[in-house]
Amino acid sequence: MAIDPDYLLNREWPKITQTYTEKDCMLYALGVGMGMDPLDEDELQFVFEEKLKVLPSQAVMMAHPGFWATEEDIDLDWMKILHLGQEIILHRPLPAACTVEATTWFTEIVDKGERGGALMVTDRVVSNAETGEELATLITTILARGDGGFSKERRPTRKTDAVPSREPDEICDLPTLPQQALLYRLSGDFNPLHASPAVARDVGYEAPILHGLCTMGVLTHALMKTCCDYDPARFKRVRLRFSAPVYPGETIRTEIWREENNIAFRCKSLEQDKVVINNGYLEVA
Repeated sequence: MAIDPDYLLNREWPKITQTYTEKDCMLYALGVGMGMDPLDEDELQFVFEEKLKVLPSQAVMMAHPGFWATEEDIDLDWMKILHLGQEIILHRPLPAACTVEATTWFTEIVDKGERGGALMVTDRVVSNAETGEELATLITTILARGDGGFSKERRPTRKTDAVPSREPDEICDLPTLPQQALLYRLSGDFNPLHASPAVARDVGYEAPILHGLCTMGVLTHALMKTCCDYDPARFKRVRLRFSAPVYPGETIRTEIWREENNIAFRCKSLEQDKVVINNGYLEVA
């Protein structure tokens, strides 16, 4: 079934309400590699309930609409979907326990042709269900590689943030665990691509890959460490493009360029010698 952009742009999504606890925040932080050194007191703030802090990237898991690509009225070829880009705007530091709510909606659908696929952008504003305060805005870009060719119109896509050509100002290397994807999925992303060797092989990978948003969580740790003094209140806005998958157990190198309160970055897998996150931008307070 061909994509109907008019239908999708006007599609009604259910409101999602979710209650999370301190335990959920600690599990998420462990899932992106916090606490690798249990004696590091900066990391301990995110995995120990005493004065618990919440990683800004956990916002992507809050009031999530689920694996909507498989829903009958959307009907995408989900095995060919790529998570292409992610943006998080933090309106305030995330509480360590809260009931949140959000509604997702499509904001842009661009036909890149039968070979290029369909570029689809969703927005989601996560709010405190009790107070109505907005906590974060999530802007997600996916590429549905098997669903292009539904329109004769070809529109240019948004420009990405440039990464400087000079040597980075700082480098932060963080390891991942061989079981990192199995740990991260317990925070709510149960796509079998990240757990089942058989599914991974069917899609063309040699083994289950790390969730893109888990890689983003490792990146967030690197940015919190190097640019924010581990203070979530300083982490205001981040956007990036996913460029290649990471395999659990690899080391992620984050390269950072500073321009006052604006930070450019990219990430590499050292084992693959490949850029895995590119065109990164961070705004700090």
